[in-house]
Formats: sequence, structure tokens, C-alpha cells
Amino acid sequence: MGELAAKKHVQYILSVEKRKDDLVSVVMEHLRMNGAYWGLTTLDLLGKLDNVDVDKVVSWVMECQHESGGFGGNIGHDPHILYTLSAVQILALFDKLNVLDVDKVTNYIAGLQNEDGSFSGDMWGEVDTRFSYISLCCLSILRRLNKINAEKAVNYIVSCKNLDGGFGSTPGGESHAGQIFCCVGALALTGSLHHIDKDLLGWWLCERQVKSGGLNGRPEKLPDVCYSWWVLSSLIMIDRVHWINKEKLVQYILDCQDTENGGISDRPDDAVDVYHTYFGVAGLSLLEYPGLKAIDPAYALPVDVVNRIFFGK
Repeated sequence: MGELAAKKHVQYILSVEKRKDDLVSVVMEHLRMNGAYWGLTTLDLLGKLDNVDVDKVVSWVMECQHESGGFGGNIGHDPHILYTLSAVQILALFDKLNVLDVDKVTNYIAGLQNEDGSFSGDMWGEVDTRFSYISLCCLSILRRLNKINAEKAVNYIVSCKNLDGGFGSTPGGESHAGQIFCCVGALALTGSLHHIDKDLLGWWLCERQVKSGGLNGRPEKLPDVCYSWWVLSSLIMIDRVHWINKEKLVQYILDCQDTENGGISDRPDDAVDVYHTYFGVAGLSLLEYPGLKAIDPAYALPVDVVNRIFFGK
């Protein structure tokens, strides 16, 4: 069994923030808020969040807020529910939720709920179960689930359930591990996991493990480190994580590390990025890898952060 190159990963994440002009940075400019969430949460799981200038990050996050209450992926970019959740999660990491006008943010989110209970991602109206999860997660963190029709939200998610036990992006959509996480997470946050056939869904999810030990997102696809999060967190929430080979999955994630320069890739020997570094480390946290803080499978935040939000601990 290899070892997690924790120090290298910390150095890699901190270096990404400094590279403002390279191609990767330019390509990621529109989703910088998501990138900040992935990188900062990874640092926290590794116990190194104190390497970051809190005031600088919080100031930048707030500059990305739109007058509508939503947040953009970067300063001057249009607001979207995706970036709004990342902004709230970043502020939660630093215990800075008090800088938010909670009513303004939650009114923005509530305004994206449609008549059938689904949620649009922004003013342009795209509907996806990802947005249902994001809205419920955001409102739950801000203690404002009463701002929406939660029953309708749950009913819409249930309408996206398939015969194989999985969930799609909209009713009739193909089951996909990423969408399953969103739907299971949303149902967990609303106390509605009884709508899931846990054995059937557990079987579909554990079938995502391939010979290398890695997990894929759908049948016949290649494994990808990010599914170490999407699949594992779902299995934990439905209490079926013992159905996969944890040791082989740990080894697969470790095999995807760049042990010289830091970072984790989707598959061994591919280029690393912040996205896969976060989901690799988060997956290892779910697998109780030594030296990592525990992460909550529904909120995708360290357990101590979630406890602080809800119990003041």
C-alpha cells in the first residue's frame, strides 16, 4: 500500500492559486469559485487550512456576489446556483457565514424553485437534479429550508428515480453516479431516504467498482478518481459501503497521485488538477484513511465544520 503524499498536495494546491496567467488558470476562470472550494476543503481535510489568508479569500468571495443575492464563478460573472453553494461552503469552512445577508442569498435560491418542485440553475431556466441538491444543501447550511416547498422538491427528486434504483438529471434520465449522489444527498438532508430502495441502489453503486479497484460513473465506463466521492458518499448515506473493496479503492486513488509535484489525476499517469485532488482526498477521508479529517457525505464539508454550523461545537 502506498502513502498519501500530503505535503506535496498542499504545495500543489497553494501553487495553483499563484498561477494567474497559465492556460489552466485561464480555462478555469469561469469556475474559480468551485476551484477555491475544492482546494480549500482539501487543505482543511489535510489540516492545513491555516496556510491561507482568510480575509483575502472571504473578501474575494463577497466580491463575487451579485445584487440578486447569488454568486458568480468569479468577479463580474453571472450568478448561478453552482457557485452560490461553493461560496457558502467556503465561508462555512472559515466560520464566516456571519458576513452573509442570509435572507438575500436564500431568497435568490428560493426564487429558482419551479412549480413542479424542481430547481433551475439560474435565470435561464436549465433544470437538473444537481440544482435540487445544491439548493437544499445551501438552504440547510443557512438554516432556511422553510423558504421553499421541500415536499415538492422531494417529490420531484423521487420522480427522477429509475427501475435500476438510480437517479437521472430529469425524469427518465439515465442513472449516473453524480446524479445519484445529488439525489441521495438531497433526500438525506430532508430526512427522506425512505424513498430509496437501498439494496437495489447499493447493488448498482457497488457494481461501479472495476478490476483496478477504481469506480466508474456508469456501466462500461473507465474508472475515475472523482467517483471515489460520488459513489462512496452515496453508499455511506444508504449504509451499503461495506459492499465494495475499500482496500483496492484506496490503492487506486494513491496510484493516481503525482508524488513528485503533488496533485491527483482521474487515472494513473494522467495530468493532475484541483478537482480530482479534492475528490481523491475526500474519497480517502470517507475510507477513513489515517491523518485526514472526517468529511460529511451529505454536506461535502469536514464533519467539524458541520458540527459547528448546527451544534456550535
